[in-house]
Amino acid sequence: MSKSHHLSLSASKLRNLDVLSKSDPMAVIYAKKLDGMLEELGRTEVIMNTLNPVWITKFTINYHFEIVQPLVFRVYDIDTKYHNTSVKMLKLNEQDYLGEASCTLSEIVTKRDRSLTLKLKYQNRPADAHLGTITVHAEETVASRAAVEMILRCSRLENKDVFSKSDPFLRISRIVESGISIPICKTEVINNNLNPVWKPVTLTMQQFGSKENPLIIECFDFNANGKHELLGELQGSMAELEKLSREKIGAHFYVPSSVRQGHKKMLKGQLFVDNFCEKIQYSFLDYISNGFELNFMVAVDFTASNGNPRSPDSLHYIDPSGRLNSYQQAIVGVGEVLQFYDTDKCFPAWGFGGRMSDGSVSHCFNLNGSLDECEVVGVEGIMSSYAMALHNVMLAGPTLFGPVINKAAAIASKSLSHSHNKYFVLLIITDGVITDAVETKDAIVKASDLPLSILIVGVGGADFKQMEILDADNGKRLESSTGRIATRDIVQFVPMREMQGRQTSIVQSLLEELPGQFLTYMRCRDIKPIFAHPAATSACQPN
Repeated sequence: MSKSHHLSLSASKLRNLDVLSKSDPMAVIYAKKLDGMLEELGRTEVIMNTLNPVWITKFTINYHFEIVQPLVFRVYDIDTKYHNTSVKMLKLNEQDYLGEASCTLSEIVTKRDRSLTLKLKYQNRPADAHLGTITVHAEETVASRAAVEMILRCSRLENKDVFSKSDPFLRISRIVESGISIPICKTEVINNNLNPVWKPVTLTMQQFGSKENPLIIECFDFNANGKHELLGELQGSMAELEKLSREKIGAHFYVPSSVRQGHKKMLKGQLFVDNFCEKIQYSFLDYISNGFELNFMVAVDFTASNGNPRSPDSLHYIDPSGRLNSYQQAIVGVGEVLQFYDTDKCFPAWGFGGRMSDGSVSHCFNLNGSLDECEVVGVEGIMSSYAMALHNVMLAGPTLFGPVINKAAAIASKSLSHSHNKYFVLLIITDGVITDAVETKDAIVKASDLPLSILIVGVGGADFKQMEILDADNGKRLESSTGRIATRDIVQFVPMREMQGRQTSIVQSLLEELPGQFLTYMRCRDIKPIFAHPAATSACQPN
């Protein structure tokens, strides 16, 4: 998930290095790369003669939920002789250094007011109150949160199929100034139906522009070969669709006119708008900055197929040199991203498939060895508990996911009795294919109603084809043994070996769908950010 933000900077109580006047400060913002190198993102203007500058220059930066984005801010006092020089041309080593501060972009955007004040320090030294502070404020560059939800249906569509009825779907496009049309929405296909009613569609103002912006609505008969047949089209706008809903009337489809004909043929088929509801479409960060949390949980595979942890060939081998094994890489990578969204940083951590001290095999045991308490403190707590468990728990099997998923689901379910501002993320790291496929599917389908997402990392060389069935990336939602369909897709599966050599990291691949899964859950249940603006009310016109 990428969202553009404007960052603005101000500082307070800077050190004064000028004798006859006050400092003339300028700030420089950097992105810190994985190798520790700094990449300059921009410079503010110079503000003359002040120790409390509020800079006007803003910096546009893309916020990516799925990666940690460290930023460094440095403040300089610009020498008088350079005041007529463009800030881009200034040599920073010729200016007086006033101090620096660092943070991650996540730390800024998750604050309720999206502002973070940091103490300035000298390079590689502790923060020093005498150097002053710098405040960073982030603004999401969203034109509008306004959105419209509609229920669309058609009647008396033309039948294009010989042995059955048409399989219609709608495509809505916005006509831009140049006259070309840009598709903004497509409904699902409804098979064998000339009077279809589609699931509600939501369009944001960013998609449709304004209520008067011209739109083209096309109705197609779906064909598996991709050559869909046009059943009719009509031109309109959101304002006209709202009128159809209000007056409970339909609009006729037309056959598009050719240049030679010069006129359109009206068809019997009509479009109706059964519901037109204006609402506020909140973003992921609207929730996070207003008190909503992501709570991280982890489950580690202790089955024997991982190999003896004392052998360097084992997937569980703890390298004395500090090189992380695949399990540690997944824990650190995902944990470092998600910890910013969890206030207490206490994470439930389990193992499964291990033989306990009494000889029994457990498919959900507390990684820290406690009989009662499953939580550990911070990513470091998970790492130390994992290392300790490798000494105390024998590897066994088989590979069962059902118990840990049910345990995570129970915690997510229990949280609903207290509040609706927690969303849980379970990371399962495994080297093998599950032997309880039916139970796992049943557990996932049941959990799809809860505030929970499941991330699965496959490590080692096993054939993970069966695992990919759990991840409904093909658009087909999971079905339980009783025929119940998952409310939504909550699983993301990534085999670690397939990510090697790719530009996208395994953590990015795991987390890229998470904000969307979070929003689907919140919107389906009409859960709004706690501190929502009073104007954020729906204006619905159901028929």
